[in-house]
Amino acid sequence: MGKGGRHTYAAISVLAAGALALTGCSSGGSKGGASNEKDTENAKRQQSSIEFGKAQDSVGPAPEVPGAKAGGTVTVLQRDTYAHLDPAQIYVSDEGSLSSIIHRGLTGYKATSDDGAKHEVVGDLATDSGTTTDGGKTWTYKLKDGIKWADGTPITSADVRHTFERLFAPFISNGPTYIQQWMANTPGTEYRGLLKGGPYGGKHLPDTVLATPDDKTIVFKFQEPKPDLPYALAMAGYSVVSQKKDTKEKYDKAPMTAGPYKIADFKSGKSMTLVKNTNWDPKTDPIRHQYVDQFNFLFNKQYEDSTKTLLDDSGVNATSISFNNQVDAGNLSKVLADPKLKSRVVSGYQPYVGQMDINMSQPEMKDKKVREAIAYALPITPFVRAYGGAQAMEVAGGLISPTVSGYNPNFDPFGKKKKPAGDPVKAKALLKEAGKVGMKLTFGYINTPEGQQYSTAMAAGLQKAGFNVQRQEIPAETYYDQIGKVKNNFDIYHTAWGADWPSASTVVPPLYDGRVIQDGAANYAHINDQKVNADIDRVNKITDPVKAAEEWNKVSEYIVKDVVSNIPTGYYKQTQIAGSKVGGLVYDDVLGGVDPRRLFVK
Repeated sequence: MGKGGRHTYAAISVLAAGALALTGCSSGGSKGGASNEKDTENAKRQQSSIEFGKAQDSVGPAPEVPGAKAGGTVTVLQRDTYAHLDPAQIYVSDEGSLSSIIHRGLTGYKATSDDGAKHEVVGDLATDSGTTTDGGKTWTYKLKDGIKWADGTPITSADVRHTFERLFAPFISNGPTYIQQWMANTPGTEYRGLLKGGPYGGKHLPDTVLATPDDKTIVFKFQEPKPDLPYALAMAGYSVVSQKKDTKEKYDKAPMTAGPYKIADFKSGKSMTLVKNTNWDPKTDPIRHQYVDQFNFLFNKQYEDSTKTLLDDSGVNATSISFNNQVDAGNLSKVLADPKLKSRVVSGYQPYVGQMDINMSQPEMKDKKVREAIAYALPITPFVRAYGGAQAMEVAGGLISPTVSGYNPNFDPFGKKKKPAGDPVKAKALLKEAGKVGMKLTFGYINTPEGQQYSTAMAAGLQKAGFNVQRQEIPAETYYDQIGKVKNNFDIYHTAWGADWPSASTVVPPLYDGRVIQDGAANYAHINDQKVNADIDRVNKITDPVKAAEEWNKVSEYIVKDVVSNIPTGYYKQTQIAGSKVGGLVYDDVLGGVDPRRLFVK
């Protein structure tokens, strides 16, 4: 998942380390301070595939959380407001965390341990994780009995058909595109030609692609085997949308929900209130709980603000938490070292990889020597320091996370692990060769305390190499929307991405395929390299996961070393804290942070 940091398994993007994280990622689940040894264990664990559960595993209710009880209100302190509530537009981790308690899909990730470390893919609205008899070309799903929207109307196959058909509408541009591309059997944005404009003009996908023979049955038909469909369907971006209540663009601010909670009030940039959805039946849901009566969200709470509030732990603060804010850099060491806080702290190794995107659509950025000069000059130390140092992040050499199979710890073409402060001398020499000393470089940065801190220091490092750096702030809540525009005015900007499930096939194609370039797409650098595009098509056909992982890593290394469009910065870790009266606290590998589905008030 990437917008800042997309999610690996659930494709939800985490607001980790100060840049929004695109979903498609998941985070490690150890309680308390994570040592290097635990980091390694968490990373290796996340490389493992998650199995598809059987029909009996898809039956609700979800296993009870030890010590849980119903009732009470939890206050949620969030840095950023939610830019998108329409499932089809969700691809960042903070929106993914919210989605986990308000939206439902055909499949989902069920925690099979109480520490957030073990999962299986099960049927959520569907009776199982999916049935295929031809190696993954045809998948059949049956809807459960008793599933309803928050307004009490039944969820039917017509809603599911509409959910996938509306993905072809032009206003849907921020969510995942895997299934649309699989349906159309084409890479990039060409999938839109399969159903131009979506279903709003009365046209539908043919039954040879998507069939709904009755109110309970959905059949996906692909031209090529798609064995990962149950993973893709578990993404927040493929949660079901109500056909009758679809208001197109307006749905993004007031969606119909099907999860255990519904939106009672939403004031963008200020607050949100979630209350119980009385039409949610726990017998149909093997994944979620509904212990808390109400969630009160407060936005614009920076990491330092939320950390201080939660450390205070008095009054309403004792029943407060943040779904995505991490402990700020100034308090991180103290929090991890205090044994009294151990029961209130969770830490994990996330699947996100930070990267500085060089905007390849800008004419000045097409000179490879200029890009190499940026790569050598860029200091990584300020970025790591802004989020708490080595306890919060590890300097990255490549674009494949330690949590994803194929990771190569020795790859570091620009020497960032040895010289994290950058190499301005070598960079300036390259800039001289290009005849571009003194060239203007517009640096778009996220307007948070962390973003202000690291961008100032990074800009200074680039200036030492001979660049004239102009920093431009971008509001955090619209950061990914702005840098996601094909025609933006920035030369460089930082993002983070995590795999949507444990495969680099959910990293390389969405981020670096030139054929996906469109407003809202995750190819933030606008890289359109013919070799990369061809390699993506080639590796996508490799069925051996070990061989595929090796080949995906080769493609990613070519992008860093030879294309020089994306400069790795850091591998993310995260530490979060909760009030002492918040129960059910775990760091979930799939969500990449606190698991809202199991919280209760003690």
